[in-house]
Amino acid sequence: MRQIVLDTETTGLDPRSGHRIIEVACIEMENRRFTGRHLHKYVNPGREIDAGAQAVHGITLEFLADKPKFADIVDEFLEFINGAELVIHNAPFDIGFLNAELDRLGRVPVGTICNGVVDTLRMAKELHPGKRNSLDALCERYEIDNSSRTLHGALLDTELLADVFLAMTRGQNSLMIEPDTSPRPNLDADGAVRERKPLLVRRASPEELAEHERVLAGIDKESKGACLWLQKSETETA
Repeated sequence: MRQIVLDTETTGLDPRSGHRIIEVACIEMENRRFTGRHLHKYVNPGREIDAGAQAVHGITLEFLADKPKFADIVDEFLEFINGAELVIHNAPFDIGFLNAELDRLGRVPVGTICNGVVDTLRMAKELHPGKRNSLDALCERYEIDNSSRTLHGALLDTELLADVFLAMTRGQNSLMIEPDTSPRPNLDADGAVRERKPLLVRRASPEELAEHERVLAGIDKESKGACLWLQKSETETA
């Protein structure tokens, strides 16, 4: 199963008002494993960027001045996603913008060349009804480090979304014996490898260890010596 995790950044909120894509990023997975292949493009929209949108992603028109038009990247983009299932957070937003760009060029809609779309926002709402289900909220819920996400960016967001998607659907993969050891792209906006921060290990304090021992002693007393934790500890130290 080939899947493409996809995200875009845009000049505004509504393609019907003439807003355009300014960044698109895709990360490839096969059978829930990262292949190491990705596609990342900045796009010159040929129009102004709304102040509200720029405040979200931080991309300026000056930065995009020398970037290619969508027409210049469309063939490479369509080839990359062809035949794959797309994984997108709030899919109607991104698909709407992609189809608007494709329609301007007389190309077929995304749905005719990809093998379906998974909307992780809709999935999250079904799994966690009544809770916040933004990408940041899901990273927090599934303990995924998003400390590098000070602004929205399509490439970083696809990497985070890929980790979130795998965490959300891990139960569907429970029969797999081998863990996923494939390399994650872990790239910055320029395509360079970005080092992940080491995991924080928080060890128990002497006071917490003493309280732990006190609780175990109480359990052992109430159970008349049947505290399995203490029995296991004694076996390991024997």
